[in-house]
Amino acid sequence: MKKLLCATYEGVDAKLVHVESTLTKGLPSFSIVGMASASITEAKERVKSALLSNNFTFPPKRITINLAPSDLKKEGSHFDLGMALLILLNDKEVDLKEWGVFGELGLDGSVKSNSVLYPLLLSLANQQAITKALVPKDALQQLSNIPNIEFYGVSHLNEAFEFLNGTTKLQPLKQKQFTHKYLTYNKQNFYYQEEYKEDFLDVLGQEVAKKAALIAAAGFHNIVLEGSPGCGKSMIAKRLHYILPPLSQQEILEVAKLEALDTKEVSFKPLRAFRAPHHSSTQASIFGGGSHKAQIGEVGLANGGILFFDELPHFSKNVLEALREPMQDKKIRISRVNVKVQYDANFLFVGAMNPCPCGNLLDETKECRCSDVEIARYKNRLSEPFLDRIELYVVMQQVQPNDKPSLSSKDMHTMVRDAFLFAKQRGQNVFNAHLDDTQIEQFCFLTNEANEVLELAARRFGLSFRVIKNIKKVARTIADLAKSKEIDKIHILEALSYRRRD
Repeated sequence: MKKLLCATYEGVDAKLVHVESTLTKGLPSFSIVGMASASITEAKERVKSALLSNNFTFPPKRITINLAPSDLKKEGSHFDLGMALLILLNDKEVDLKEWGVFGELGLDGSVKSNSVLYPLLLSLANQQAITKALVPKDALQQLSNIPNIEFYGVSHLNEAFEFLNGTTKLQPLKQKQFTHKYLTYNKQNFYYQEEYKEDFLDVLGQEVAKKAALIAAAGFHNIVLEGSPGCGKSMIAKRLHYILPPLSQQEILEVAKLEALDTKEVSFKPLRAFRAPHHSSTQASIFGGGSHKAQIGEVGLANGGILFFDELPHFSKNVLEALREPMQDKKIRISRVNVKVQYDANFLFVGAMNPCPCGNLLDETKECRCSDVEIARYKNRLSEPFLDRIELYVVMQQVQPNDKPSLSSKDMHTMVRDAFLFAKQRGQNVFNAHLDDTQIEQFCFLTNEANEVLELAARRFGLSFRVIKNIKKVARTIADLAKSKEIDKIHILEALSYRRRD
């Protein structure tokens, strides 16, 4: 019996699959067992054709391929190459147990890549599940960014057979080094790019909202922008994307993995995700799901980046309430009869909303056409537990004819990077928004004056424990932008100014 390694998906993570083969005497047949999908059982014809069209003998034996573990559903055409090699090398003295083999076979024996190969192998590399992999040559450029695995590229079944049989030699692929600009702290690089397709210079006025956007970017704080139509809510949300903190190598690879899962071209740019589902999107499309296979949704695809809900109150009540869990726990869990899956959902939530259904409530020149009941119903679509998870709530200013631009995206991005390094230098490894209770005590040191102001505000406004923690975390980010080690009274007062007014 011969065996080698392959993998399949379970949610967004790869699961290692041991591909085993036996060729025994009996009526000639070819069977694949182990919960194989149609794409794998169809491989029988591709494997048979690839062998026969390249002067190999298809053994007149009872061939059984087993995909273990047998209780895990497998799918994908990348099992083809491994199955063909197990048949060809069955009687050879070759140990394949440590080899991961991936590739789809053409009828002529050519080895092809497919869309799942990159995220699959990145997941295996993160788990350190394999150390050597035989892959299609046309996938090498993309795979060259993945660490911890030696990749050997082949373009044809003959090449793969001769290499594993010891007839020829192949050189492993050299891992590519990123050429982006980067910051270095504690021997680790954090990459960024200074390309701003949409610049904050385009946003005239709105100084309070822009400062709140800067704080949100630096600390990864959830933010909601409320204002009249056309005042710049969506403009600010879209420009926020370009000033987010720099990414580690692993984070860039994770972004690329999500791009591949979303069937986009993988770019390997140090630019975090930006997802903006429409308010008519279904709950399954936003959170992921499916009756047989739990597909990743917008919340999972926004991991490490921004999840933007425009026209926030128009999203269904079920969606908004279900969003509370990933906003708090940074995970999304999908339970189905057949599968239970957990995705990382570490996103910065950005919401934009009008002050009333017609949008004119805050306008100084237009009359609001909404009744008090309509306004209350509109506002009540956002529950208190949901709003408790919003750290920055900004009411946009009235647009004025003499409004001028101020800070550029480049200036704001520089401030975010400086605040990022400032936090790293005090030994902090997470964004301020993600500090837990112990870390808040460790890193959010308030001066006596700041503490008195916060205690007074908590008593006067009846602040919940969660809101008090959020105020401390926002104040920590404001202090970081000012490069202050302590959180002072002015930082607490500014953090309180971004609290939602009832």
